[in-house]
Amino acid sequence: MDRRKFLLLTGALAAGCGVGESSGGETKKLRYQGWTGQVNPPELAQDLGYLGDVTLEWVGNTISGPQDIQSAATGQVDFGGAFNGAVVKLAVSNAPITAVISYYGVDEAQFSGYYVRADSKIQSARDLPGAKVGMNTLGAHAEAMLDIYLQRNGVAKADAANVERLALPPVNTEQALRQGQIEVAVLGGILRDKALQTGGIRPLFNDFELLGRFSAGTYVLTKQFLRQNPQTAKTFVTGVAKAIEWSRTAPRAEVIARMKDIVGRRGRSEDTKPLDYWKSYGVAETGGRIRDKELQLWSDWLAERGDIKPGAVKVSDLYSNEFNTFTQAG
Repeated sequence: MDRRKFLLLTGALAAGCGVGESSGGETKKLRYQGWTGQVNPPELAQDLGYLGDVTLEWVGNTISGPQDIQSAATGQVDFGGAFNGAVVKLAVSNAPITAVISYYGVDEAQFSGYYVRADSKIQSARDLPGAKVGMNTLGAHAEAMLDIYLQRNGVAKADAANVERLALPPVNTEQALRQGQIEVAVLGGILRDKALQTGGIRPLFNDFELLGRFSAGTYVLTKQFLRQNPQTAKTFVTGVAKAIEWSRTAPRAEVIARMKDIVGRRGRSEDTKPLDYWKSYGVAETGGRIRDKELQLWSDWLAERGDIKPGAVKVSDLYSNEFNTFTQAG
């Protein structure tokens, strides 16, 4: 049975007894999708023992945040995570979801850079109209950063519209840049670091320089799940918060070693070498607590693009920190 059919089946089974329900009261098992070769904060939290009697059930991998939160909204999984713009857009479509904790973001170590070839004539935002920019997903984080960069540097809307945005698999983006198929490549993490080691490219800007430290994505659960399983939700969210803080304070080598051990033990034939380049989850706030501005930025961007109506959503209604009981002391 392929993953899509499996998810549909498990979603249907969950719907049969109510999403998140179990015959004995609150559910203690959360279904989720992972990412190949990565250890996300809930997986780290479980391994550290921070989830108590709550367990995670992996049902497959995803390559798309929007797909992941859509799966959560429809009950195919119990939680999903995505870029905050996708969360806003899904909420505007009346999906019954609530963001409960930030799980990734941008800081000095964890950022996406916009790179050109060393001999490129592109020196500033005003040189970008007519250029091709390769990024992993359209309508998400990378495109939002590009739009903000163009706007802040005085590029007119008509000219900004002439910047061609292309969706490319991350593993192919550097090659496309070096071969001249695109003029700008958006690179992050191991792909960025390896490309810089090879040389021949230079940065145009990065999202940390543009906006400083900020949390960029959140995990969501359905409102029904939160009503039916408040204690499970609290255990889950607080455990994830603890894992985020552990990853900040533990020596980097220890974090990487633990992640490699997790990947090795789950037995999915994944390459652990990319984890050597892990530096940070990039979450800005202590314990991943969510702030209005982290969603308002994307609400404003989506409205500017015409994807949602201005004022279509009150961002404070989209999230809750109620289930996050983490404090520095505990």
